[in-house]
Amino acid sequence: MKSLRIQYFAALREQRGLREETLETNASTAKELYDELAHHYKLTLPANLVKASINLQLKDLSTPIMDGDEVVFIPPVAGG
Repeated sequence: MKSLRIQYFAALREQRGLREETLETNASTAKELYDELAHHYKLTLPANLVKASINLQLKDLSTPIMDGDEVVFIPPVAGG
């Protein structure tokens, strides 16, 4: 079991209803973690549209996560 600090931005923050949380998980990658959160909290963005930052570095969702990591999920953003 890993203890992780999770942060949500933009639409994900709105859907989750909070900016950050600390939680326990058995997920081994950022994608497994996102899939777990999406299922549990009914997040509507598919994983292929979400970026992950792990310990302040943009990473692929296949990146392994470790106990104590800080994971930020970043949805697509529109600019203009």
